Amino acid sequence: MSNQKTAAVQERFSKTQMIGELSESTGLARKDVANVLDELSILIQRHMKKRSVGEFVLPGLLKIVKVKKPARKARKNVPNPFKPGELMDVAAKPATTAIKIRPLKKLKDYAAN
Repeated sequence: MSNQKTAAVQERFSKTQMIGELSESTGLARKDVANVLDELSILIQRHMKKRSVGEFVLPGLLKIVKVKKPARKARKNVPNPFKPGELMDVAAKPATTAIKIRPLKKLKDYAAN
């Protein structure tokens, strides 16, 4: 990473703009930067798929974790939170796996500055 002052970006970069920016700042060819991003995507996929470790850390920036949510049983005559006084039935839900992305300290510091 360079020690230059970072200017705030006013609009979200597209993938092409991001590759161009990284290519300019690192001196790498656009094709090489695109290959690195594609390989990073594959690496994250390998960490998240079934029977894998279920956790990926992009050092200093973020942590991606696979979270197992347990199945929920059906319930009858539960108070309706949107219409007080009414009762409702809640359908059963199967167990699912979700992805949680947590920011790490450096990323939180970016938001504070």
